[in-house]
This record gives sequence, structure tokens and C-alpha cells, in this order.
Amino acid sequence: MNHYEQLWLFFALVFGIIVLPGLDMAFVMGSTLAGGRSRGFAAVAGIIAGGVCHVLMTALGISVLIKLVPGAFNALLLAGALYIAWIGISLLRSEASLGLHTDVPLRSRAATFRQGVLTSLLNPKAYLFMLAVFPQFLRPEYGLIWLQATLMWLIIAINQFFIYGGVTVMADRARRWLQGRPAASMLANRCVGGLLIAAAMLTGFEGWQRI
Repeated sequence: MNHYEQLWLFFALVFGIIVLPGLDMAFVMGSTLAGGRSRGFAAVAGIIAGGVCHVLMTALGISVLIKLVPGAFNALLLAGALYIAWIGISLLRSEASLGLHTDVPLRSRAATFRQGVLTSLLNPKAYLFMLAVFPQFLRPEYGLIWLQATLMWLIIAINQFFIYGGVTVMADRARRWLQGRPAASMLANRCVGGLLIAAAMLTGFEGWQRI
């Protein structure tokens, strides 16, 4: 298998992993429903930026450290679960219907971006990918390792942009439909909160199984 064939295989693997619902996708959908398309794409940008950190940490060997010290990975899993659960509980307790009312202050795009970075950094699926898959595609015979890592990050970023961008567009259309329907909007608010909590519980369960 030559380098180009490996890159296509990497692209297919990345697509298959990102398209599966998880913490990042739930955060993008929640941000869009709460603040519209601009907040959704700010969340996507934050998650893509967080991917840069994942690649850098892999290059610096931090992923190896996490593999050698399982407790660090378990702590990361549980921290990510608690963080997403906190967002979900906040939505369940909120009396506002997904920020659709003009008198409800929205989180700024910068704040949504920062929260997206944090969500990405606390996403255990990303670390599992970096530990199990990413290093297998770094080959010295194909050239500079940092250049290969940069190209692979671009592949990850492209997949994230189009997949999460598609989620943003669909969630924004749902948000527009919900405007003027307070009862349906409040129900959607509770559903998104429940989705985030369910994702957090699944992540926490995976972390507990690894302890």
C-alpha cells in the first residue's frame, strides 16, 4: 500500500468515527439550537482547533504517557462526562426555550468557540483514536513526520467541518421551525439536555469499565 492509498484509508476511518454521534456532535447541535448557525459554526471551529491540540499532544508523546498511565485516561474520560452532563443539566433546568426569545442573553461566539475547544479536549473518543489509529499512519519512509501529521490533521479538520457543519445547518433549520412554537421549543430544549446527559453517562460508563 502506497502513501496515497494509506491517506484514503485514513480519510475513510476518520469519516466513520466522526459521523458517529458523540460529545462533539451533541455540543455542536446544542450550540446551534441555542444560538443559531453562527454559534454552531463557532462550536465547530472550536472543535477543529481542539484537534490541533490532539495532534500536537500525540507528536509530543503525551498520548503515550496516557497509555502508560491508565489513571490519566480514566480521569479524562470522567472529566469529559461530568462537563457534558453539567451542560445537559443546565439545559434541563433552564426555563428558556433554547435561547429563542430575544430577551434571553446568548453566549458569545468567542465563548462558544472556547467551549468547543474544551469539549474537544475532553472528548475521550479523540484520545482513543490518537492512541489506536493515528500513530499507525505515521511512517518515516513517507517523509517528515510533522508534515505527515499536519496533512492528517487537515483530513480530520475537513471531515469535522463538513460533518459537523451539516449538523449545524440541519439544527439551524430546526431552530427556525421552533421559533414561535414555545411548547415545541421547550420540549426540544429538554431533549437536547437529555441527549447530552445520555452521552455523558455513556462516556462515564466507558471510563468506569476501564478503571
